[in-house]
Amino acid sequence: LLCLTENYQQKYYMYHLMSWPHLLMVAEDDNGKIVGYALTKMEEDSKELHGHITSIAVLRSHRKLGLATKLLSCSHHQMKEVYNAEYCSLHVRVSNIAAIHLYTQTLGYLIHEVETKYYADGEDAYDMRKPFNERARKNIGKQDKKSQDE
Repeated sequence: LLCLTENYQQKYYMYHLMSWPHLLMVAEDDNGKIVGYALTKMEEDSKELHGHITSIAVLRSHRKLGLATKLLSCSHHQMKEVYNAEYCSLHVRVSNIAAIHLYTQTLGYLIHEVETKYYADGEDAYDMRKPFNERARKNIGKQDKKSQDE
């Protein structure tokens, strides 16, 4: 995992694995080398039951093969089927055009709001959400409309 873009301490991965064993997705090459992962969880301190993408990473040499889409689609499926999640959330840098395209055009995420200075370097983040049912879609849509009106 050290060669991937996001590096967390081993205990952080173990916490996710022990807490949400159905939500840690890994992609390997033919030799068993890890080439990508999706580190996801369920949000415990929220009024709506929903999942959250903590981190998604794919080695540069294995990008544009659909691995990120497959990893996140598997995570979404598990969130819905195992945990009965209403939606999935994530944060992405407003400058990360490739990721934003993946999330909105391929995976069906909606921009919920902008979180100002979310990252340590001061960059803003989009709080994005993918609804898993009609009720969640309506609630996210209402919130989107409200933030656009402000």
